[in-house]
Amino acid sequence: MLKISDFGTDLDVTLRLDGQVAGRWVQVLRSSCDLALGRGARLTLDLSHVSFADDEGIVLLTSLIDRQVRLVNASPFMAEQMKRVTP
Repeated sequence: MLKISDFGTDLDVTLRLDGQVAGRWVQVLRSSCDLALGRGARLTLDLSHVSFADDEGIVLLTSLIDRQVRLVNASPFMAEQMKRVTP
């Protein structure tokens, strides 16, 4: 399960993620990010409460970096996983 909390303004959005970026939740996160980026917002993902991401979740997170999305507060485990994947 993944809970996504939206903070900030229309043009400066932070999504706080709680849970796992895995399975069907990867598409839910993708849609939330696309919505924010589509309206021109500067997007930050707070990963401090993410306990796990499957391969598809890691690919999404690393691809978001290429779209100028800031990822903050990743655990050392999550940060290492993202280093090993090329989107």
